[in-house]
Amino acid sequence: MDNEKHVLALGFFDGVHRGHSALMERTVEVAKEKDLVPSVITFDTHPMTMVTHRAVPLLNSEEDRAGLIRNIFGIDDVVFLHFDEKTMCMPWDRFIEDIVENFNAAHLVCGHDYSFGYRGEGTPELLQKYCEDHGLGCDVIPPVMCDGIRISSTCIREFIINGEMEKACEYLGHAHVLTDVVRVGRRLGRTIDAPTINMHFREGIIVPRYGVYATEVCLDDGSFHFGVTNVGVRPTVDTSELVTAETHILDYGGNLYGKRVRVRFYKFMRAERKFGSVEELRAQIHADAEATRAYFAENPPKWPSGPQYAPRQFV
Repeated sequence: MDNEKHVLALGFFDGVHRGHSALMERTVEVAKEKDLVPSVITFDTHPMTMVTHRAVPLLNSEEDRAGLIRNIFGIDDVVFLHFDEKTMCMPWDRFIEDIVENFNAAHLVCGHDYSFGYRGEGTPELLQKYCEDHGLGCDVIPPVMCDGIRISSTCIREFIINGEMEKACEYLGHAHVLTDVVRVGRRLGRTIDAPTINMHFREGIIVPRYGVYATEVCLDDGSFHFGVTNVGVRPTVDTSELVTAETHILDYGGNLYGKRVRVRFYKFMRAERKFGSVEELRAQIHADAEATRAYFAENPPKWPSGPQYAPRQFV
């Protein structure tokens, strides 16, 4: 443990949406005011998975959660604690004692609905009282609303599953992302003048509605490119039923096999469908590319490109 004092943001932060942003921004603000190190303490597994014995479908992998937090808010210290039965059964005050001691905390920040400890008995009110009694600072962030709806990971999951990607981006405050190592596919795209990169969704991560999306592709050299991404099972050329994200990167010709790539989803363009021939598929891919160019000409990505937004940590 270092000797520097920390301000800790507490939560699971699936999607790192606008509600989480208010919490992160307060964490950074307090760190600057009090000369503390801004840190995020989260879990590797969603607590409800342990409680209900049913996997919670997630918006992001651990890597993407950490990447969003680091790249958007500049909080480099993102710690994933292992959530197991011992953690689940820990009394709420013991949990707080442990993280305060282990991470040298001087200030804690959480959301209005944050719960912790055995049976979720720890509440923001109890956390505030604990901090007051122990000479620690504490902030509880109120809900953030959009269109009269409380922004939550749950509602954003529904948007993405239904293909309402622009709505999801509005609630997230940034583009929905998928990061993966580029896999070797069938290489059919090269034969029809539409090479693609092949990526998979990790187990437990939600899959957007099958179809074609206007995307932005971020490479590990920090460069950004527009892309056309098909999410689905490629019914024209494949019978395996394996769900993939295949992206045709516009105006790019490099070899990305084995490279880690981040795709940002902006707009659902059309549903996935089976074509009568490979030639028909080729023509549609090029039509999708033109539609994507037109979309971004009218709707430049709201998340700026530049060194501070580059994927500084592809882990």
